[in-house]
Amino acid sequence: MPVANQAALDFLLSRRSRPAKTLGPPAPDRPALTTLLTAAARSPDHGKLEPWRFVVLEDAALRRLADLVTARGASLGRDETDVAKAASAFAHSPLAVAVVEVQKPSDKVPPIEQSYSAGAVCLALLNAALAAGWGANWLTGWPAHDRGFLETGLELGAGERVAGFIHIGTAGATPPERPRPDVDALTTWVTE
Repeated sequence: MPVANQAALDFLLSRRSRPAKTLGPPAPDRPALTTLLTAAARSPDHGKLEPWRFVVLEDAALRRLADLVTARGASLGRDETDVAKAASAFAHSPLAVAVVEVQKPSDKVPPIEQSYSAGAVCLALLNAALAAGWGANWLTGWPAHDRGFLETGLELGAGERVAGFIHIGTAGATPPERPRPDVDALTTWVTE
C-alpha cells in the first residue's frame, strides 16, 4: 500500500488561485522565488529538453510593460476596456514570472509535448507559490500572444512564446469558492 503525503493531497484538493488584482506587496524575495522556480523546474520534461525558461519581472519592468500594453493596444485598435484590464495586470502586480516556451529540435519529443511541459511549469510554479503561502495567479491575455509586445517588452526570439505570466504577491482577500468540474461527468472508466 502506498504511503500518502496527506498534506500535499489536501493542498491539491483545496488549492485556489488568488485573483491577480488582489495581490499586493510584499512579493517573494530572490531566495524565496528561487525556491519556487526550482520547484517549478521539476515538472515533466520528456527528453530533458527544458523547453522553457523564466523571465522574472520586478517593479520597474512591470510598470514599463503596463505602458507598453497601453501603447500596443492603442496601435492595434483594441478595445479600451481590454487594454486597460491587460495593462492593470502588470501595473498593479508586485512580481510576475513569464514562463517562456522555447521549442527545442528533437526527433523523439514532438512540439506539442514541449508545449505541455511549459504548461506544466506554469502550474507547478503557481502551486509552489500557493503552497509557500503566497497569493498567485496564472494569466495570459492578448499581450501574451502579441509578437510586438513579446519582442519589444520581453525581447523574445522568433521561436519563443509566453506560456503564462505567473503573478505572485501577498493576497489581499480570499476569494469565494467557485463551482468545480463534475469529475464523474468527465471520466470514462475502461475496464476491458
